[in-house]
Amino acid sequence: MDIIESIKKEGFRRRYSLKTIKTYLFCIKNFLKSCQKEPKKFTKQDIKDYLNKIAEKGITGSTINVNLQALKFMMEYVLNKRKYFYNIKYSKISKKLPIVLNKEETINLINSIKNKKHQLMIKLIYSAGLRVSELLDLKVENLDLMNNFGYVRNGKGAKDRLFIIADSIKKELFDHIIENKLNADSFLFNSYNGRMSPRTVQEILKKAARGIKMKKRVHPHTLRHSFSTHLIENGYSISDVQSLLGHKSPETTMRYIHMISPKFIAIRSPLDDLQLGSGCEKVVCEDKNTMEISSRS
Repeated sequence: MDIIESIKKEGFRRRYSLKTIKTYLFCIKNFLKSCQKEPKKFTKQDIKDYLNKIAEKGITGSTINVNLQALKFMMEYVLNKRKYFYNIKYSKISKKLPIVLNKEETINLINSIKNKKHQLMIKLIYSAGLRVSELLDLKVENLDLMNNFGYVRNGKGAKDRLFIIADSIKKELFDHIIENKLNADSFLFNSYNGRMSPRTVQEILKKAARGIKMKKRVHPHTLRHSFSTHLIENGYSISDVQSLLGHKSPETTMRYIHMISPKFIAIRSPLDDLQLGSGCEKVVCEDKNTMEISSRS
């Protein structure tokens, strides 16, 4: 059987995204090079041996899990060998906090972009918390500028959702549509060859960050993380942010709680209620760069 073609057909039948299908095919092609057998003769041990082999190369737990998911898809849905995965465990993934820009850094980054179209793209990503693929898939008909919202169509997980449009960029978006003579079914931001590449957006941000000598590593998803964190800092609830981001689980959104500045967390440390005696110093923060010792024993 043509295993690659079968995986493509099954992926499209299940409405998987093109990106997911390409990722699965990449993983499975590597497995096929390593395991020189007829697909119908693949065993669970073959899968385990391959995962152990790539794990020894020092790749991350998330990459191992993507390979496992791809091979699981092949075995269960293409080769109909569903019992093979009952005891194969996923790898542990280190949970790192996302990189987030503070509000001043966000302003400086956006203002450093001189190309009007490029700046508008970055403003829209940040202002609505869009993924880069969602930005580039936007069509004019997906925007309701009058009511300050738009629609992500067939986003991650094949889901539609609403996103907010900032008042401050409504006129820029309208002018962009008129100046470029875009039709309802036109991509909002396109290149000479049609849909713009995600790499273009990445390069815009990379150049902007380099121009202001930003030390943080900035990519399109950094703006989405910053959007979420700033909303929570502004007092919006986890459920509000979850719906705007299109997260399936509130646990995914909860990680942004860890990113907000301590001054926005209305929790008093129990240490402040203890009477520790004359050796204790009270520290008053005048601003983020200056601290003054207000009393010493």
